[in-house]
Amino acid sequence: MAAEDTSVSGVSGRYATALFELARDQKVVDEVKADLDKFEALLNESVDLKRLVRSPVFAADAQTKALSAVLDKAGIAGISANFLKVLTSNRRLFAVADVIRAYRALVAKFKGEATADVTVAEALSDKNLDALKVALKSVTGKDVALNVKIDPSIIGGLVVKLGSRMIDSSLRTKLNSIKHAMKEAG
Repeated sequence: MAAEDTSVSGVSGRYATALFELARDQKVVDEVKADLDKFEALLNESVDLKRLVRSPVFAADAQTKALSAVLDKAGIAGISANFLKVLTSNRRLFAVADVIRAYRALVAKFKGEATADVTVAEALSDKNLDALKVALKSVTGKDVALNVKIDPSIIGGLVVKLGSRMIDSSLRTKLNSIKHAMKEAG
C-alpha cells in the first residue's frame, strides 16, 4: 500500500517505506517521526555529525559507535535508533536526509495530509504561518504541513511547492520578469 506512493522512490524510498510499515504495524508512526525530526535537527546543527553521516572515510563500525553515542545523548531509542543503526551498517547513512523526507511524505499520505515546501526570505510569524496553512487547506481540502526554508536571495515574498504545483511570488522572480520585459521592449 505505502509502496504505491510515487513521491518516494530509490534507496531512500525503500528504506522509508520499510520504516513506515514497521512503525505503522507497531502503532508508533508519530513517535518515529518525532525521533527523525529530532535527528534531522541535530544533523542541521552539527557540522561534525554531518561529516560523520556523509563521509565514506569512516568505517561502518566507527560510524555505528559514534551514532550510538549521539542517539543515546539525544534520547532517540527504539525503532528509530535501530533503523538509523541499520542505515549505518548497510552504508546508507549518507541518504538519511532523503529517507526522513520520504518518511514524512508517507506519514502525510497515511494521515490524509499534504506537505508544502515553503521558501521565504525571512522567518514568518506564527500568525502568518497559520494564515498560509488555512489558505493552502482551502485549496487542497487537506491539512497542510509546512516545511519552511529561509532563503534571503528571494528578497521578499514566498515560493510554495505543493505536490506538482508551484507558486512563485518572490520578489526576485518579479524583478527578473520586469528585467526580461524591459530587454524585449528596448
